[in-house]
Amino acid sequence: MGEKVNIIKEKIYNFICDDMYKPMRLKDIRFLLQVSDSEKKRVETALNELISEGKITVTPKGKYKKIDDNLKVGTFIGNKKGFGFVRVDGEKDDYFIPAKYSLDAFHNDRVVIKPDESAKAGRRCEAKVVQILERGMSVVVGTFEKQDGFGFVIPDNQKVSDDVFVAKKDSMSAMTGHKVVCKIKTYGSAGKSPEGEIIEILGHVNDPATDILSVVRAYDIPMEYPEKVMDSLKDIPDEVEPSQIEGRHDFRTWDTVTIDGEDAKDLDDAITISYKDGIYTLGVHIADVTNYVIEKSPLDKEALKRGTSCYLVDSVIPMIPHKLSNGICSLNAGVDRLTLSCVMDIDKKGKVVNHYICEGVINVNERMTYTNVAKILDRSDDEVLKRYEPLIGMFDMMKELADIIRANRVKRGSIDFDVPETKIIVDENHKPVEIKPYDRNPATKIIEDFMLMANETVAEDYFWQELPFEYRTHESPDPEKIQNLIFFMNNFGLFTRPSKDDIHPKELQKILMKIEGEPYEALISKMMLRSMKQARYSTECSGHFGLSCKYYCHFTSPIRRYPDLQIHRIIKENLRGELNDKRIKHYQKILPSVADDNSLKERRAEEAEREVIKLKEIEYMSEHIGEEFDGVVSGVTSNYIFVELENTVEGAVSVAYMYDDCYYFSEEEYAMIGENSGKRYQLGDKVRIKVLSCDKIKKNIDFSIIDDNIERAE
Repeated sequence: MGEKVNIIKEKIYNFICDDMYKPMRLKDIRFLLQVSDSEKKRVETALNELISEGKITVTPKGKYKKIDDNLKVGTFIGNKKGFGFVRVDGEKDDYFIPAKYSLDAFHNDRVVIKPDESAKAGRRCEAKVVQILERGMSVVVGTFEKQDGFGFVIPDNQKVSDDVFVAKKDSMSAMTGHKVVCKIKTYGSAGKSPEGEIIEILGHVNDPATDILSVVRAYDIPMEYPEKVMDSLKDIPDEVEPSQIEGRHDFRTWDTVTIDGEDAKDLDDAITISYKDGIYTLGVHIADVTNYVIEKSPLDKEALKRGTSCYLVDSVIPMIPHKLSNGICSLNAGVDRLTLSCVMDIDKKGKVVNHYICEGVINVNERMTYTNVAKILDRSDDEVLKRYEPLIGMFDMMKELADIIRANRVKRGSIDFDVPETKIIVDENHKPVEIKPYDRNPATKIIEDFMLMANETVAEDYFWQELPFEYRTHESPDPEKIQNLIFFMNNFGLFTRPSKDDIHPKELQKILMKIEGEPYEALISKMMLRSMKQARYSTECSGHFGLSCKYYCHFTSPIRRYPDLQIHRIIKENLRGELNDKRIKHYQKILPSVADDNSLKERRAEEAEREVIKLKEIEYMSEHIGEEFDGVVSGVTSNYIFVELENTVEGAVSVAYMYDDCYYFSEEEYAMIGENSGKRYQLGDKVRIKVLSCDKIKKNIDFSIIDDNIERAE
């Protein structure tokens, strides 16, 4: 059906662009195309695709016409305050949409905008929404608030600006505090709320498991696999069959290990290493998922739909079913497993002097954990050393090579944002019992270094082959954001002088190296990270700013990321000599949309993961109301002082409740200053706080500062 629709699309577009015919009604288009009744559905599909692609639009009278040259089509990104942004496909920067020009667009709507061409240079371009083409949300997930005879759903999604009105007959007898899924009936207008009906009650806001389920529903993340997908698993073996090994490079005699977290079950990378005549031979062996996930199969379509696995504290929503992710594709110890391997010869300066990529078969000797490898490297646990004695030399060699690789990367200017991530430990009822920073030890860094090296090597190889490929790109930051960052760092006595419109990552790297060990190190790292653009997937190899490299891709995690699986498929076809002109054209056609979709699904998963962490933090801190903690001032605005605790939880101190003085915000100093006392609270200051309240609905944690003896960051 797809090829016929594309032919019809081209014909329709040509008609609509022709002055003789435009604008056109549906019946006119059908007449000109001379379509049969059986093809009417294809015409409608073609028209909808042209609208979604931003090539045509529909007038209020139902006529189809070409989008005016001064108009653009994009996706509306809402904000709780009513304004929004529109992301136009293929353009780097979003358009700002003031609330009065939003046309009551909802978050994720496909809209037509008219940019304001009079915007001043250097400022974000403004635009107004002139038409809503397609609604992006059909349901909202939120908290029900019952009123007398009706109710409202307060959306969890902070990008939805209005609460949704629900009539009593449409409420499913939901009570205040219930987490619900609400189907939108009308989208509202100026002065009138959207209306909806409850279609599912997920549980109460205070039930431990409800928060994760509500986030999953809100982001429309698929949990259950379709019947076709599960049926297709019957044809996949539990063990590697001898016939599948033929023609592969046999690595089973090489000492091979996996190194992962204690609770990891989807092991998609393994390491081999040796040394001879001044050359390290590093093998990065990646699970050959494409051997089982065939292009256009139900498994492949579902993996593309999901885009990535989603890790929600103690729950994982996998990209591919457990039979593959934890079974035949997982590089478990003591069993044969198929791989796509990148074997690199690396000299003592950290340069790859030779490499080859091949289909392989491995048999892992040991399933190692980061904790045990760290103990081996620092010789801190006799029992662990005895258990893994035959492999101690291998781990020492890994550390030696990783140090060389890292030093080489630092030399070229790669930025290492050592920002502590949050680790939440929950009990059997999903209730958080402990929150702490993730332990990033030497073993985790070894795997990071080796995976980065493999990703760079594969990307450079395929760039020079000039074949269609999916790269991981990270563009240079906006000059305006860098200027704000520099102004912010000046408050800490940190100075850098980039050129007017450009900055090299090495300049930022030097700052991070200078502040290593300082009390405000994590704060500066976070601010710097927020100044960066978001990395994305692209068919263009435009380099990676943060890593300071020209060539980069994601090759090492095909169990949990579709981009890795996608390029594995291209690499294998190339290795087998099957990448002919027809297949090259096929990939040239599909990769741009695949890359864009992968980027969107990655952002969806990241936002869902962050939201679950925030909810679990609120749930955890609600058990500590009235208790005192030490923290660091992590942010200051006109109304709030933000404080981050040692366990990484962040809360807000409202200036309105600081009764000892009248405080004002000094933007120049990023500080809150008392008018009478001159007392100041600024970024990096150590303070002691008391937990006042926690609100799961508003997603707030409120603190009060109780210690006047501030320890300055300087």
